[in-house]
Amino acid sequence: MDPVTALRRIAFLLERSQAATYRVKAFRTAAAVVDAMAPGEAAGRVAAKSLERVPGIGPRTAEVIREALAGGTPGYLERLEGEAAAEEPPAGGEALYRRLTGDCHLHSDWSDGGSPIEEMGRTAAELGHAWAVLTDHSPRLTVARGLSPDRLREQLAVVARLNEEWAPFRLLTGIECDILADGSLDQEDELLERLDVVVVSVHSKLRMDPEPMTRRLEAAVRHPRSDVLGHCTGRLLSGRGRPESRFDAERVFAACAEAGTAVEINCRPERLDPPLRLLRKAVAAGALFAIDTDAHAPGQLDWQRSGCARAQECGVPADRVVTTWSADRILEWAGAD
Repeated sequence: MDPVTALRRIAFLLERSQAATYRVKAFRTAAAVVDAMAPGEAAGRVAAKSLERVPGIGPRTAEVIREALAGGTPGYLERLEGEAAAEEPPAGGEALYRRLTGDCHLHSDWSDGGSPIEEMGRTAAELGHAWAVLTDHSPRLTVARGLSPDRLREQLAVVARLNEEWAPFRLLTGIECDILADGSLDQEDELLERLDVVVVSVHSKLRMDPEPMTRRLEAAVRHPRSDVLGHCTGRLLSGRGRPESRFDAERVFAACAEAGTAVEINCRPERLDPPLRLLRKAVAAGALFAIDTDAHAPGQLDWQRSGCARAQECGVPADRVVTTWSADRILEWAGAD
């Protein structure tokens, strides 16, 4: 087995299980170090017993490299694969999952993600996506290193260059744009016009009274450049948790349906947003949906199964799920005012 492939696969599986960041980083760092070596250098260092002297390679990653170069599957990788296979998959949604073509919500290390754009895009393509949307945070979310207008312009140039190399896979340009307290969006209108897909989400003042929160969300989803309403209640299910934001769901989802803004079915295990009772209301309102991972690391791009199961449970029609559409259809839909 190629040691770079083995190291990257271990990092992927660790990320999918939400392992500690330092553990993931160790394997991704070692993969990059080995990938940069001259042909035969890794094998030569194994023979000379000098592998662990290389910066970025430690005892555990060196063991994986040695076992891969010896021609077998590294034991650590084998154990992680076994644990992943033993996990109980979400019940239902298999047919919808097979129809998925992309993901409208993912982050890179340009904001609060843990991996470069290249790693996120390459992994999305390896998982079988035809397209994915890069949606790093907007400026006001400073805790997540939100992108200033100038940094976002730099990112657009990077994505354009990568797309020249990645065809037929396409990385669409986007942003997760903060919905401000008055319902306006946290980015220059000129820049929003240049993006392929805009996800709008609330990250501040989540405990607003229901009526102003309802007006806030209505205004945001009706904005001409809003395409997806991200994790609409803002709830967190793990750790200390966070309660749902309170708003008139019927009004907000009716506004989404009228404006053509998709309601996100967020697949992060600590979010699973919206709750099923609200997801059913969005179905009844006639809204579109985006089954998204909100991935902050490559291994998390494999989280869409739970969203598909929840969509099936709530009767979401497959033809109203934008993440089953082609890139061309996504661009046509998102570009329509």
